[in-house]
Amino acid sequence: ARRLIIMSDVEGVLDHDKKLISEITTDKINELIENKTISGGMIPKIKNCLDVASNGVKGVCIIDGRLDHSILFELLSDKGSGTLIRA
Repeated sequence: ARRLIIMSDVEGVLDHDKKLISEITTDKINELIENKTISGGMIPKIKNCLDVASNGVKGVCIIDGRLDHSILFELLSDKGSGTLIRA
């Protein structure tokens, strides 16, 4: 697969100021886990995304399933609607 889309009940990956990170790499994810910016239930989601991205999928998107048309916005816009994770 070229891309995996995960719909969740969160906006995506947030930084320490609770602002959405639109694109993130493995190194930055590990840093955010170590400094506890990413914590709790987000860790299993992120680890799943990293596993997928390191096994051939070019990108994994976490998008907010609570928003109307979020999957269409992700697929049809240049900006996307959540966080894109690349290996």
